[in-house]
Amino acid sequence: MQELNQTQIAQRLDQLTELSVELGSSHDTETLLERILIVAKSMTNADGGTLYRPSEDKRYLDFTILINDTLQTHQGGVNGAAITAPGVPLFDDNGEKNLASVAAYAAHFGLSVNIEDVYKADVFNFSAMVKFDQLRHYHSQSFLTVPMSDHEGELVGVLQLINAKDDSGAIRAFSQTDQRFIEALAAQAAVALTHQRLIAQLEELLESLVNLINIGIDEKSPYTGRHCQFVPELTMMLAEAVHNTETGPMADFRMNDADRKELWLAGLLHDCGKITTPVHVVDKATKLETIFDRIALIDTRFEVLLRDAEIAALKRQVAAGGDQAAIAAIARELAEQQAALRAERDFIRDANVGGEGMQAADQDRVRAIAQHRWTGPDGVERDFLDADEVMNLTIKFGTLTESERKEINNHISMTIRMLEALPWPKHLKNVPEYAGGHHERMDGKGYPRGLTKDQMSVQARLMAIADIFEALTAKDRPYKKGKMLSESLRILGNFSLNGHIDPDLFDIFIRSKIYLEFAHKNMDEKQIDVIDEAKIPGYTP
Repeated sequence: MQELNQTQIAQRLDQLTELSVELGSSHDTETLLERILIVAKSMTNADGGTLYRPSEDKRYLDFTILINDTLQTHQGGVNGAAITAPGVPLFDDNGEKNLASVAAYAAHFGLSVNIEDVYKADVFNFSAMVKFDQLRHYHSQSFLTVPMSDHEGELVGVLQLINAKDDSGAIRAFSQTDQRFIEALAAQAAVALTHQRLIAQLEELLESLVNLINIGIDEKSPYTGRHCQFVPELTMMLAEAVHNTETGPMADFRMNDADRKELWLAGLLHDCGKITTPVHVVDKATKLETIFDRIALIDTRFEVLLRDAEIAALKRQVAAGGDQAAIAAIARELAEQQAALRAERDFIRDANVGGEGMQAADQDRVRAIAQHRWTGPDGVERDFLDADEVMNLTIKFGTLTESERKEINNHISMTIRMLEALPWPKHLKNVPEYAGGHHERMDGKGYPRGLTKDQMSVQARLMAIADIFEALTAKDRPYKKGKMLSESLRILGNFSLNGHIDPDLFDIFIRSKIYLEFAHKNMDEKQIDVIDEAKIPGYTP
């Protein structure tokens, strides 16, 4: 008999050891919980077992897994049916601790409760159990209830076993040895569950911090904020299409769940450096815009010139006396002069809007207008436009000066600098590379590092396509209108031909119709025109 006990103890130690290994390697909480309960049942040869977890509000013990061999019941966990039993209240209606329930008692006091025969126990309320027995024609007898607490003493769960059996199948009481082994198992399980909970909390904290950064960018610039949400969405859509590709150069690309999370975070953070970019540069809608659009100042100067011309003309008419011919000539001259000023004002307003390309003649006209003289409120005569205004109004493409463009481009350097400063865990170590490479080009002419296709990951290359396509189609930018879908695809197709983006990924982008799925979900329907894929540059149907 003693030898048998030693053998049983050795078997239980083996089970504990095996479970310890599983606890350390498993990342699936539901599988882990189910395994804990099954090992506990096996170790004590119990007929049934229940694992409770505290509810979010800490007011109930929720049934997480319930297994009973005799009743052939398996609820909860990975393979079980849906839980039907209500939770066990930890407090009564008056807010007092519920000490009538053995599971709640164990949870409150952190003590194991070992009951030989529940029908003979008068300390706890087993009325619900009695009704259950009558309904199911079952006989509950021995109970072992063990709380699971973390290193800070906070309740993690409660493990409850029912009806231990001896070798003949007869119900027996749970021994002290049973209790000690289950307490040891519960302690190990609590450590593993706490470890997983802390990891989950840290992951949640990281995602919250990422969202916090994007909220900051969004508040600073609602246009960039939208971009920070759509680029990761489009990136993941394209990544999944590449993952599902079974032929061609991308056939070997595969992602697991960890890879997806890493790429998603990189997408969310791809423009985090813009938090350092001045808002008047990020959202510069016109050439003269800084904190406000300086076109209003120039409009005021035109009004000054118009009034000065009118005053000068009136003075000349007064000086002409009764010479009606001279007065009429002065009036015609004033009208011509004011019409010319208004035409120049309208021209400057148009030039301020910016566009795809400003003609050299228009740039020269801006410089000529700048030479007009006017007298400011300080009484000093000066050029109509100062050097900074001339430089901005003669911008050839868009609304940004060269220095402002460098400021904008610097956001990617700041993104890399910010992300590389963080101690990323192993499964997220590629986030800086993925997020920091979306402005690189396949031919090495991108920025900030001038990487070539071979030096870039697939993830960074596909994020570049997502970034460009979203920017082309975005309808909420203050400095441009959202392009039509066909025009956006034409531009992107030319980029695939000139070494800007990866042609293999572009092929999947079109072939999988990712562009159309994204368009119907996020673009204005007025932008979605008929697409003839055969006419898209760089794509062969």
